[in-house]
Amino acid sequence: MQATLTLAFFACLALFCVIIIRIIYLQTANGKSYAKQVLSQMTYQNTTIPYKRGDIVDAKGTTLATSIDVYNVVLDCKALKKQSGLKGYEDIISSTGEYVHKYFPDIDEDAVAKAVKKNPNSQYKVLARKESYEKMKAFSDFSETDEGKAGVAGIWFEKEYQRSYPYPTLASQLIGFVASGNTGVTGLESEYNSILNGTDGRSFGYQNEDNSEENNVIEPVNGNTIQTSIDVMTQQTVNQAILKFNKKMAKAAGNHKNGSVNTAALVMNPNNGQIYAMATYPTFSLDDPRNLSGVDLDKDEKDMTDEEKLDALNNLWQNYPVSHTYEPGSTFKPFTIAAGFETGTLKKTDTFMCDGGQSFPGDVYVRCESHHGIETVRKALMDSCNDALMQIGKKVGPENFANYQHLFGFGQKTGIDLPGEPRTASLLYSEKQLAAQPINLATNAFGQNFNTTMVQLASGFCSLINGGNLYKPTVVSRIEDDAGNTVSQTQPELLKKTVSKSTSDTLRSYLKSVVTGGTGVTAQVKGYSIGGKTGTAEKQPRNKHNYLVSFIGFAPVENPKLLVYVVVDVPNAVDQAHSKYAQEIAHDIFKTLLPYYNIEKEKTDSKKEK
Repeated sequence: MQATLTLAFFACLALFCVIIIRIIYLQTANGKSYAKQVLSQMTYQNTTIPYKRGDIVDAKGTTLATSIDVYNVVLDCKALKKQSGLKGYEDIISSTGEYVHKYFPDIDEDAVAKAVKKNPNSQYKVLARKESYEKMKAFSDFSETDEGKAGVAGIWFEKEYQRSYPYPTLASQLIGFVASGNTGVTGLESEYNSILNGTDGRSFGYQNEDNSEENNVIEPVNGNTIQTSIDVMTQQTVNQAILKFNKKMAKAAGNHKNGSVNTAALVMNPNNGQIYAMATYPTFSLDDPRNLSGVDLDKDEKDMTDEEKLDALNNLWQNYPVSHTYEPGSTFKPFTIAAGFETGTLKKTDTFMCDGGQSFPGDVYVRCESHHGIETVRKALMDSCNDALMQIGKKVGPENFANYQHLFGFGQKTGIDLPGEPRTASLLYSEKQLAAQPINLATNAFGQNFNTTMVQLASGFCSLINGGNLYKPTVVSRIEDDAGNTVSQTQPELLKKTVSKSTSDTLRSYLKSVVTGGTGVTAQVKGYSIGGKTGTAEKQPRNKHNYLVSFIGFAPVENPKLLVYVVVDVPNAVDQAHSKYAQEIAHDIFKTLLPYYNIEKEKTDSKKEK
């Protein structure tokens, strides 16, 4: 028996060795062929799970931009073809096409049959893109019924997200829009693109013929939400005031054009730099950003080249308060006076003689709007007297003037968290240039012959009225993750001190006089304490006689809580040189916003300002 067992053991061992040798041979000689046969009986699922781009919301949480669920209708031709070979499912291809067309009318009834015939082994054929959740749900519910189970096969849905804007024409240039691939093109969508975007997830695994499967899922990471300081009510008020003005001006001019080439406005908190509203007109719909129908074009759109269309769109998308530079005109005069007070070169008791203008070398005469006669510093602001300001500029001197221009932020980027802010250093005269040609200093003193942007001037102006604090202007106040946790919060950033409290107090008083009895009376709202300054600047080239008119105002005068800045670039009128156009818009904005922000009316005071 021992011999028999030994013989059996060695026989089994020999057989085992033969099997191993045979397996090695088959693996070496035909391994790839067998692997292909095995893999052909299995399906490898590798599906991207898209992330959701973060929302953009206003200061109170109202959604300005979000991402909504949409679904691609996908056909698995291989699965449908296989199903059609089973008993009782001979017409499954036809019935699937019929039901798909019923629930998704944009898909032709024969689209399914054509797809199966053309690519019978395809497992991914998109029949329709970005269908609504409601349609997808209705079809899915039907496919679960007995009729659906018998009549539909090979259809599945691929989830995506589509950017949606609940207020498509509200602050369009500021919010911006998204192109394919979740790429922000302009505005906040562009500036905060990496913050708003997340990371795709992935589902992958094997599934064989008996439907046993092993899946692995990496969940997507959704983008962060940005909360802005923008207030929807404030933004709507600004938009309505601008639109009202443009319609009125176009009607008065008797043509189809807008009320101006550009109309822009911003509202901000002078005590921390937060922007409450920012508007540019003409505007566009974020749902259809490439539509030029509302824009005054030099020629018909159908006759434009692709390059001309792109230029027109880029102009439309630009955020005027941030991206455009211009000569500010008389809204700069308070800065010149502030520089005089701070350097001691100007006193409150100084007076100036306005005889209509001044002469400069080269037989150049710079005119004032009128012959104002004797002007005090307060009266010079009230009358917006160019002659008096040229004399004040001379007293301040080239060195002080250049230093204070830079101190107030002119020639520098503000650092606002929006794209497109230009460099303006090259648009200012240097101290040497101001000294070499007195006309440069004279015209700069009343706001001509140098350029600024709206956010630049508004930020500097806030420092004039808030006690001398120059804050960095901001739009985003907080960033939250998908769970609502705060990732970061923006704190007011004090950049520098510009003027003393004494100078600030004096300027507020003077600027109140501008509105109560000077060039800014049109902006006054009855019962409220408002200060401000008008601006009328003739644009280059001067011989075209085109003007940019503006008004910058604040309330209440004693403790400013709201700043409103309006620019009307080339009014649609024969006589353009009137700041009243900008004042009318500012008046309408103030009229609505002052009670909205709980700013109390001015107490009656019988004493007159001295």
